[in-house]
This record gives sequence, C-alpha cells and structure tokens, in this order.
Amino acid sequence: MTSQSLRTSAPDPQEPTAYTLGPVRGVGAEVMAALLIRCGDDGGWRGRLRFTECDEGGHLREERLTAEIFCGTTEADLWLSVHSLGEHHIRDLYRSLG
Repeated sequence: MTSQSLRTSAPDPQEPTAYTLGPVRGVGAEVMAALLIRCGDDGGWRGRLRFTECDEGGHLREERLTAEIFCGTTEADLWLSVHSLGEHHIRDLYRSLG
C-alpha cells in the first residue's frame, strides 16, 4: 500500500496580501481602507490602498484602488512609509480616486 504525502503550499509572494487599516473618517459614508502588499520580481515590496464602501445592509457598493504607491526594500520599510502617512492624507487619496 502506498501512502500519499500531504503537501501544503506556501503562499505566492507575487500575490498580494491584504491588511485592514480601518475606516476612513470624514468622508460621509463608512469607507474601509486596506493595504494590499506583495513582493515584486526584483525582491522589493510594493503596496496599494483599497477603499471599500458598503451600503447599510453590508453589501459592497463601491471599491477604489490606488496604484502601487508604496514601496520598500523590505516589508518593514514598506510599512514605515504607510505609517508615516497621516489620516488626512489617506482621506485625500480616497477622495482623489472619485
């Protein structure tokens, strides 16, 4: 009898990973922000913001994405660039996509 090996695959670093940042305040509706990061072909890290707006029933009403405006040589460097933004800059990025 042959045994089958169980293989678990590691996530592809080229595929973006989403991290919830929280709501964007001061835009009227409830808009959630998330950071999508991935490791590029060159080994550098890239990130973009995704904004999602839902209706009162929790159904997706609108989604807006920035270009990959964040970058870093390491994932930690990328997070530093994200954390250096103020809440008002994130709100302005959302508004600029409208």
